[in-house]
Amino acid sequence: MDDSRETLKPKAFVTGYPVRHSRSPMIHGYWLKKYGLNGSYEAREVAVDDFPAFIARLKDGSSGFVGGNVTIPHKESAFRLADRPDELSEEIGASNTLWMTDGLLQATNTDGRGFTANLDARRSGWERAERAVILGAGGASRAVIQAVRDRGIGEIHIINRTVARARELADRFGRRVHAHGMDALSEVMTGAALFINTTSLGMDGEATPAIDFRPLAADAIVTDIVYVPLKTPLLTQAEAQGFAIVDGLGMLLHQAVPGFELWFGRHPQVDDELRELIIADMEKHS
Repeated sequence: MDDSRETLKPKAFVTGYPVRHSRSPMIHGYWLKKYGLNGSYEAREVAVDDFPAFIARLKDGSSGFVGGNVTIPHKESAFRLADRPDELSEEIGASNTLWMTDGLLQATNTDGRGFTANLDARRSGWERAERAVILGAGGASRAVIQAVRDRGIGEIHIINRTVARARELADRFGRRVHAHGMDALSEVMTGAALFINTTSLGMDGEATPAIDFRPLAADAIVTDIVYVPLKTPLLTQAEAQGFAIVDGLGMLLHQAVPGFELWFGRHPQVDDELRELIIADMEKHS
């Protein structure tokens, strides 16, 4: 009887290298407890060379997992190794959420949905912005560009030190997306109602160059995908100049929702209790 019940207990994972810093086990563990579900979620550190074998065990069922989350540096490999990546993953070229269906490994990318759900929760109406400025053209920017475009923002301007990388993303995501070097920052910010930092500027208290946000529209929103510290130097600057800000923690919380529903069969809510739990853990380890 006990063994039978154990086989009905869905097991999910987060894998990366390293993965010790991940707060995903805390997020999913909170929901499993809150909803009284018979499941588990654990961190599995997997080196780059070992990742294909890890995925092979997921596919053949020998790992015991029904699916899981994938973080740095495995997202692109997860996309390539999946049997059925969805359109979001196809366009981005990376997957962060995996699950098995009918013996086939399915894949999606929930980062963009996490980003927009965070803005919806904390600054509803943000999608009425006609122009958005996105700082950075690294891997983290892809899901954000895709999600902002798909919500109907008419003009999206990517600012990056290396213009060629920004142009690559503009080509990937279509005619509404434009590429610029850092020297164009003030010009493209003029009248923009949404400013998004997708770089690691300010992470863990790193020094951040001063940015003049005054060219933005008076009702502009400034947001950051970095969430350690919760209020980054960039957000602190924007708030001091009178702009509404949205921190990046909600993106982490909301991107976890689709996977939890896939693995455990329950659509979870991102509530204040979960947010405070993660903030307390961040403060404990700061």
